[in-house]
Amino acid sequence: MAVELKTIQHLCELSKLNYDEEGLKKVMGEMSDIIDLMDEIKSFDLEYDDTKDGCEIRFCDTREDVAEESTPAEKLLSNTESSNGCYVVPKVVE
Repeated sequence: MAVELKTIQHLCELSKLNYDEEGLKKVMGEMSDIIDLMDEIKSFDLEYDDTKDGCEIRFCDTREDVAEESTPAEKLLSNTESSNGCYVVPKVVE
């Protein structure tokens, strides 16, 4: 697909790019190549079928969601100091 010179000039104006006539023709060719590549990519079949790659996850293979008791807050806060309603913890990285 060929891109018109007028379209490239408009895009350059919007992008605040200044090209001479030779630069515009180069950009026009590169832009046409990019659009042609995108058109070619559109023709590929990119539908994903999880049964073809052998990595499907069946619902019956997932683990059961079991609630566990949380760590007590006293244990979590045991190595902190209270300072003005905030907790200060020891420096880990120097």
